[in-house]
Amino acid sequence: MALNQVPTTLEEEEEDVEEQEGQFEFKDGPFHHPSAPSDELFDISTTVDPSYVISLIRKLLPTNLTGEQELQTKNSGESVASISRDGVTHLSENVSESMDLVEDSHELAHGERVNDETYCEGVEQPGHDMSVREEAWEENGCVLWDLAASKTHAELMVENLLLEVLSANLMLQQSVRATEVNIGIIGNLACHEVPMKHIVSTSGLIELIVNQLFIDDAQCLCEVFRVLCLGVRSSESIAWAAALQSERILCRILWIAENTLNRQLIEKSIELLLAISESSQEVVHILIPLLMKMGLPSLLTSLLACEISVLTNERVTERLSILDVLLRAIEAISIIDGPSQEISSNKELFYLVCALVKFPDKAEIANSCVTAAVLIANIMSDVADLDSEMSNDLTFLQGLLDIFPFASDDLEARGAVWNIIARLLFQVRENEMSPTSLHQYVSVLASKSELIEDDLLDHQLDGLKSKARTTALRRIITIINQWTSSNDGAEEENAANVARLLDCCQKHAV
Repeated sequence: MALNQVPTTLEEEEEDVEEQEGQFEFKDGPFHHPSAPSDELFDISTTVDPSYVISLIRKLLPTNLTGEQELQTKNSGESVASISRDGVTHLSENVSESMDLVEDSHELAHGERVNDETYCEGVEQPGHDMSVREEAWEENGCVLWDLAASKTHAELMVENLLLEVLSANLMLQQSVRATEVNIGIIGNLACHEVPMKHIVSTSGLIELIVNQLFIDDAQCLCEVFRVLCLGVRSSESIAWAAALQSERILCRILWIAENTLNRQLIEKSIELLLAISESSQEVVHILIPLLMKMGLPSLLTSLLACEISVLTNERVTERLSILDVLLRAIEAISIIDGPSQEISSNKELFYLVCALVKFPDKAEIANSCVTAAVLIANIMSDVADLDSEMSNDLTFLQGLLDIFPFASDDLEARGAVWNIIARLLFQVRENEMSPTSLHQYVSVLASKSELIEDDLLDHQLDGLKSKARTTALRRIITIINQWTSSNDGAEEENAANVARLLDCCQKHAV
């Protein structure tokens, strides 16, 4: 039975749910499960018999609880189970327990097969001696995991006390596989607004989820981070922030991000830091100052250095998503008052991001380069002397111009690129430059004349007015005019490109 990350956006979930529900669709209900009596029918629109869902919930009940408890299903009024003083769980007999699982339930939308290398990494696989009961529990849990991707199914589950059942399981000593299934189900439930409210209101459940951060299993931790990301991005984010704000928890989060070798877990841990940075002002106010004191900028710089080194030396394409989310996290922090100063003053971080802009094969890392441009613009706006320092770096200028095609649909990123170019060109002293240096500068601009022209056309179509763009264009005109007046016979092809660029800039520098 294989599990992978369930879709993290509702659009992706809806696509997967169509496939999932199709596997459970029967004209009159599954032939091997008797229909519910007429007085027990559910007024719920779903392709899955609600009584089947409840039967799966019953099958997840732990058998070693103590005390006297009774869980009642909301729709039928039946008890899911009664747990007596002798610790034995007695399942209700009103709904059949003989429902067989579909044979291919292990291939549902949330996962790949268990022998898939992408899933097996870092996961403790069940041995041949696993009891039949444990294996059946996992299969039942995995079916619920899939069904919970549907809003209708998820709401049915929480109304019928699935969260209480999962809480009871998390309080027991379980295999890491069972814990992963429990948290995975919660992760799918958390994608929906009503179940998320139930999760928050279920006493002690958030704390139980947060405490799973201390499990030393990569796949379990990936599921925990997924739930936490959903939590801090939800309307219930304050409750999740409160559960995360202890030094012990935050230190564990940073430790995992810094020390894990599992690619998926690195990405998920950084995604949580990104989610916190992009959350509500209340969450940012609660958590970001604490994380900054614990060395978050240093950690992010170290991780960025590692990923750029891998990109430069090994070209491991599987790690590009890590680089992307890492830059997004740094960029999000760079616009938060207070922390932004610490990000901007980190010279090592700045040079790493500039190195990314200079990377020649931008098609491989297009999204990362676009984010890098926005981050550099943010940093330059805080640190004035960087303009002069970078103005003579022609490779950096060329790299910036190469970003334009990848930022064509992102007005913020295009504005950031023009902002940086304007800052660089404003520092150029064309009257004081040697003919060779001036020629090199104009050559770089002329070689990218087509990219500049295309972007200016896009600006004209979208009606965007930019002071930085106008400043940059006027500086290009001045630099070209200086080059033209001192030109002693440049090659004809280069002169044609320069003339084309000059004409284009003059048309748009208004």
